[in-house]
Order: sequence, then C-alpha cells, then structure tokens
Amino acid sequence: MTEIKVNKDAPRQVVRMLVDNQPNVLARISSLFGRRNFNISTITASETHIPGLTRITVVTGETDENVLHQIIAQTEKLEVVREIYLLDMKNSVYRELLLVKIRTDKNERSALHEIVDIYRGKIIDLSKNSMIVELTGSPEKLDGFMNMVSCYDIIEVCRTGITGIERGLAE
Repeated sequence: MTEIKVNKDAPRQVVRMLVDNQPNVLARISSLFGRRNFNISTITASETHIPGLTRITVVTGETDENVLHQIIAQTEKLEVVREIYLLDMKNSVYRELLLVKIRTDKNERSALHEIVDIYRGKIIDLSKNSMIVELTGSPEKLDGFMNMVSCYDIIEVCRTGITGIERGLAE
C-alpha cells in the first residue's frame, strides 16, 4: 500500500501517477475518481521521457486522509498504473499555464503591458481591440494576475491546470 501524507492545511492535494500510454487510460482514471464521488479540480496528462509512459497529475481539494487513501488504493489496482502517490506540497514545484484574451483599446494597452511585465508574462497577440497574454507560474501567481486584470473586459480565459514535480533526487 502507498503511504499517504496529507497536509490538512493545504488548499489542495496533488496526486501524481505514471501510467501506461494506452487509449482511454485518462478516461478510466477520471471515471474511477468520479464513481467514488471524488472531485477533481484539475487533471493534466502528458507523455514522459520514458517511452510508453504517461504522467497524470490530479488536483483535488480533498483533505480527508481516509478518502485519499481509498482513491489511491483503488487507482493503484488498475493494471495500467505503474506508480501513484501524493506530492509533498513543501518539497515540490508546481506550475500552470494561463492564456487570457483581454479587450483593450490604445488607452489601456500601456497599463496592461505594465501588469504583464510585473508578472513576467508575455503578450503573444495584439490587435486593435484585444491582446492575448501568456503567463506561467504557480497557481497563486496566476490567481494574482487574474485579480489585477479583473477590472478589464476579459473575453476568454484558458488554464492548463497544475502540473508538479518533486525537488531533488528520489532516494
């Protein structure tokens, strides 16, 4: 059984898994979570440097150790799951990508440009009446940016969800 270390003060728990890169794996895992009434805040998946393996990162606000233990144990039983555990919030790096389209005119552009620079974002598209900003960073950084631009006319927002990796080498 996987040991689960739950940080009850954390606003979210991050479950990391390595799975076989096969059709419907993501659907099977998310379905398993849903059948157990386990809410997924975000879920990301991508191929790894190891051929045939995919990394899936699931973020939840669940802090009940028994519930987390149950869902991890159930997921671990799937034959496609090679590894699953909770990432330690204090010993991991988390990032997320944000794309936001903001309606703007020439009078607002310089103020928005300043905000984008402060948050170390990039303006990746600019037209006469809008701009698209790209920003990567911690979820808190992205939330802060969205708070700063909330007074502008936001047309569209796209966030990838959290992905994370542990610091240092596994021992």
